[in-house]
Amino acid sequence: MPTKEAPLVTLAAGRRLPKGKRGGIELLLVHAVEHLGKQGEVVEVKRGYAYNFLLPQGLATIATDHHKRMVEKHRAKLEEIARERLAGLRAVLEELVRTSVTIEANANDEGHLYGSVGAAEISRSLKQQDLMVSPEQIILQGPLKEVGLYTVRVRLANEVEGDLKVWVVPSSSDAVAK
Repeated sequence: MPTKEAPLVTLAAGRRLPKGKRGGIELLLVHAVEHLGKQGEVVEVKRGYAYNFLLPQGLATIATDHHKRMVEKHRAKLEEIARERLAGLRAVLEELVRTSVTIEANANDEGHLYGSVGAAEISRSLKQQDLMVSPEQIILQGPLKEVGLYTVRVRLANEVEGDLKVWVVPSSSDAVAK
């Protein structure tokens, strides 16, 4: 006997996807998708977006009652994993805040750099101190173009961000040449 589920939409490949209240396709997100939803949420999207992007990329699956029950069972475990991840990121941030980074760069007599110092150089310097921070996690207002002390924002996650002290000093070869 058929159950009272959402009406199904048949696609060209013969797949049947549940139709949502607003005429879109109901999917269960397997991974978080920016500007759409978090992992485990049921979302309604347009047919082409579901069929051409979310399903082939493995970002979502059909929102059946079975899949919904499975997500509810694992939601607590997923939340615990997320809490542990955030706790680890906060510990890394505490170490970052206590740390300062010194970057040598070629500069003229007035302290202007011949190039600039960017997020990639700061990230490389942090990796030498066994702190793994990607250049995308370092937020600069612009490239650092002068010798001096800078406060740089580091965002490890949405809720985990802090300041890092960055010293830009003239390279030792400049000091020897003078």
